[in-house]
Amino acid sequence: MEKRSATTLGGNQQLQRGLEQRHITLMSLGAAIGVGLFLGSATAIKLAGPAILISYVVGGLAILIIMRSLGEMAVHNPVAGSFSRYAKDYLGPLAGYITGWNYWFLWVVTCMAEITAVGVYMQMWYPNTPSWIWALAALVLMTLINLITVKAYGEFEFWFALIKIVAIIAMIIVGLGVIIFGVGNGGIAVGISNLWSNGGFAPNGVTGILMSLQMVMFAYLGVEMIGVTAGEAKNPKVVIPRAIDTVFWRILLFYVGALFVIMSIYPWNEIGENGSPFVLMFEKIGIGPAAGIINFVVLTAALSSCNSGIFSTGRMLFNLAEQKQASASFKKISKAGVPSKAIVFSAFLLLIGVILNYLVPEKVFIWVTSISTFGAVWTWGIILLSQLKFRKTLTNAEVSRLSYKALFYPVGSYLALGFLLLVLGLMAYFPETRIALIVGPIWIIGLVFNYYRKGFHKR
Repeated sequence: MEKRSATTLGGNQQLQRGLEQRHITLMSLGAAIGVGLFLGSATAIKLAGPAILISYVVGGLAILIIMRSLGEMAVHNPVAGSFSRYAKDYLGPLAGYITGWNYWFLWVVTCMAEITAVGVYMQMWYPNTPSWIWALAALVLMTLINLITVKAYGEFEFWFALIKIVAIIAMIIVGLGVIIFGVGNGGIAVGISNLWSNGGFAPNGVTGILMSLQMVMFAYLGVEMIGVTAGEAKNPKVVIPRAIDTVFWRILLFYVGALFVIMSIYPWNEIGENGSPFVLMFEKIGIGPAAGIINFVVLTAALSSCNSGIFSTGRMLFNLAEQKQASASFKKISKAGVPSKAIVFSAFLLLIGVILNYLVPEKVFIWVTSISTFGAVWTWGIILLSQLKFRKTLTNAEVSRLSYKALFYPVGSYLALGFLLLVLGLMAYFPETRIALIVGPIWIIGLVFNYYRKGFHKR
């Protein structure tokens, strides 16, 4: 019988350490390779054209710096709650409180995007059914999976993520066959001229590239989950560095490689927002059954990311309760070793996403993705600031003993912070995403108000 270790967080309350490296690697891939790539990429391509590839590379480099900064702290001190705990330790209790609740809010909103995507994908098979029904079904299913033991959850997420990763690799290989050898296109090689023959490589210039950054950064949302899993990882000092180093390059390969293939085969200006560009690509080259298979894959991708999101919200709410910054009832651990009440409460609030799908189905996706991006930018910024402060608490000898270090410290951290500020400025500039700069700050101000109203500052 397998021996399971646990992380003790107070009294008899325990989160089971049942996550292995393969679980954590695939979970973070599953969280990041979701609706942002399969559905959101259509919106981003429309803005930047083929130059979207530049956006993904630049955004990816910023994410790598952020993840290495998180990894440095997570390896040194692997705790449940991750960056909210680091924010509390190095930036103060208020920063920890805001960051924990903000990350919980971020994933609640992101899951709304994921279940919205489920409704969009199901329209391919059931065009006459309302999307909100499928959104509700997805929410119920993912909540039930999260209430099982963490190892069972990890297994579900492992296979969910594996399906879409194998599909993306297969799509890249088949796509290269179409581009080079004309596979499925009567033996006529498609080539890559579509990357520049429809208005140029950057048809909307630098403005288009900048406009796409919000959706690009939304696509990367989820990689920081590696830090959240630290409290439930077996041997985190080995697992976390490996997961961070492998996940980043795989995500960059999948995003850039997949979109390179799609835009080479399918003219970028014909990619609309009705469905996934992955499905459209296979329909374009006449492989009908494959389009159905890919639609199944992108459906599991959305479910996978939502699955990861409910996992994150439950753990963050549990951590806030442990720090007495949320109701003590959220500290309740089920017999399966999961924070059941925190999971159920988070899932209940996701019903707002179902309601939005019913009321404003055509607007809900851009709304929730932009609000999620604001929350992600806050989280990533806090990670960088916490790491900068963390380093200042160490002596030179302690720094030399760090087994896993941030990249290009401290210049890299400041460059990444500047990039995040640029993304926020762009979101404020463009009307479509401006709602995030209204909802996000109101939420932050509300958290600050509640922090002082509850007297947390006196503890």
